[in-house]
Amino acid sequence: MTRVTADVDPDDVPSNPSDNRHIRDVLSRRAVIVGGTVVAAAGFMTTPAAAHGKPGKPTKPAKKLLGFKAVAANTDDAVRVPEGYSAQVLIPWGTPLSSKGPKFKKDGSNTAAEQRQQIGAHHDGMHLFPLTGSSGLLAVNHEYIDTTLHYADGSATMTKEKVDKAVAGHGVSVVKVERNKKTGKWELKDSLFNRRVTADTPVKFSGPVKETHALLKATGSPKGTINNCSSGYTPWGTYVTCEENFNGYFGTDESFTPDAEQKRYGITAASGYNWHKSDARWDIAKNPNEANRFGWVVEIDPFNPLSTPVKRTALGRIKHEGATVTESKGRVVVYTGDDQDGEYVYKFVGDGAWRLRKLLGQSPLDHGTLYVAKFNDDGSGVWLPLEFGKGPLTKANGWKDQADVLIRTRTAADAVGATKLDRPEWVAVNPGNKDVYLTLTNGVGNGGKANPRTPNPYGHIIRWREKNGDNTALSFTWDVFVLAGDPAYDSAVNLGPDAIFGSPDGIGFDTDGRLWIQTDISNSSQTLPSRGYDNIGNCAMLAADPTTKEIKRFLTVPRGAEVTGLTFSADGRSLFVNVQHPGEASTAWGTPTPANPRAVSNWPDFDPAGRPRSATVVITKNDGGKIGT
Repeated sequence: MTRVTADVDPDDVPSNPSDNRHIRDVLSRRAVIVGGTVVAAAGFMTTPAAAHGKPGKPTKPAKKLLGFKAVAANTDDAVRVPEGYSAQVLIPWGTPLSSKGPKFKKDGSNTAAEQRQQIGAHHDGMHLFPLTGSSGLLAVNHEYIDTTLHYADGSATMTKEKVDKAVAGHGVSVVKVERNKKTGKWELKDSLFNRRVTADTPVKFSGPVKETHALLKATGSPKGTINNCSSGYTPWGTYVTCEENFNGYFGTDESFTPDAEQKRYGITAASGYNWHKSDARWDIAKNPNEANRFGWVVEIDPFNPLSTPVKRTALGRIKHEGATVTESKGRVVVYTGDDQDGEYVYKFVGDGAWRLRKLLGQSPLDHGTLYVAKFNDDGSGVWLPLEFGKGPLTKANGWKDQADVLIRTRTAADAVGATKLDRPEWVAVNPGNKDVYLTLTNGVGNGGKANPRTPNPYGHIIRWREKNGDNTALSFTWDVFVLAGDPAYDSAVNLGPDAIFGSPDGIGFDTDGRLWIQTDISNSSQTLPSRGYDNIGNCAMLAADPTTKEIKRFLTVPRGAEVTGLTFSADGRSLFVNVQHPGEASTAWGTPTPANPRAVSNWPDFDPAGRPRSATVVITKNDGGKIGT
């Protein structure tokens, strides 16, 4: 998520003015707390198959899934892993893409030209695409920058060079990595595949919204991708990266009143980055349509470094937290959350066999229907189509065509009556039975004796089962898989010391069926008793057994950081995660400055003259076994 200060988290501020029901209202009427866990009153496992489809078979692991000793909650400035495991730092911010490239300068004085040849900042979603042997192409998102740590002199003044360096710090890195057979360590390798996609890289638009659309006409040709949060990968071997809080990059010093659509996406005259002061591209008053070029899912071919990234407009324009791709009956399905309090979860379903589309030279992501979820009181749910001419999305109601629906996706979802959620984030699909899990980080919460929280400072995880286990289906049954938090502050929480966590964010399955949960506790709450987070400690990654609901803490990250990104080597013996924004301003530990960038953290270099750096971390088991066993 994008943050500018420790006390401001824009994702927590709703911009949804609709009267659509909030998930809190649904839960207050149809959820009950059993043993501290919120479950559907109708019964997730007992909803009649005749009404909602035959439930999928639950995963039945042959042996205990969670075989490691849990890591204790802590406030250490370090990455902690279970006994018998090791953690290796790989490709921190500023690492040159080539052994001959510009080295990272620990005082933050690298230029924009140098940053374009280096690993970007604030690593987030990623995926490892296997090559031959123990090597692969690692695609890594770079969500945002810390305006204090990114420059030698901080952010007191803004120049065109600083804007260019920030622009170069965003986007995606694609690099070849390989495990050294002698040392067992993963290494960055020189390769023609290595490249950067930044906020200044030429891009294309494909699908119903063309780059010639009137609302996309802005100064210059379309360029770049920003605020790249979570990601996904396709069955045909490409990477999909997601643009989340794009609104924060736009601002103006001129008189400006946002229109209804700009308000719906949180665009104002104020910007935490102030790029508009030195580059009119980011001035919302001078170049208003530039903002409409962001908020999309972007497809990148990691195996073709000369290819142009493509914004797949059929998936809608929202603050995409992720794009989880699966397939059912030969059709592609993409789940994506809109990460802001009171927003929705969406599903794109391809209109036919994706393999046929590829044979015809077409993208499966350009042809299909986008849906938004409605959660019903009785434990059922439906997917509502966002199609021009259907329901309220007609010319009579002011909609022009399908492109208009997709540019104004949030407003279209409001119109069809989708269910508001407490910050919908990542989605994961169980490989065993195709159940779908969604993290809800936190939110305002409200009302009802059976409601999980009023408000909801810790978040929870929802799961649903599509009808007949078919992810293309348009109805589902749902419950709350786990209520996050600390029972010392909330008696409804049923989690022991080895399992307590708050603010779930990243989520994903391994091939054995373990559900991995990553947390992103706001730095305004992290470790503070006044916020109920002192026992939870630093952000963490946990593993869960989806059948037994056993949860154990697997990893913790340094002060001020969140843990994000999740991918495995093909053999399941190396786990890649990202440590994002270590050392960021924190209510508990202080605020870094240009004179003291190490006020909160000095990870991973611990250089007395350096600064904290986001990085990828590779976890391996000392005995060479599979992760989690």
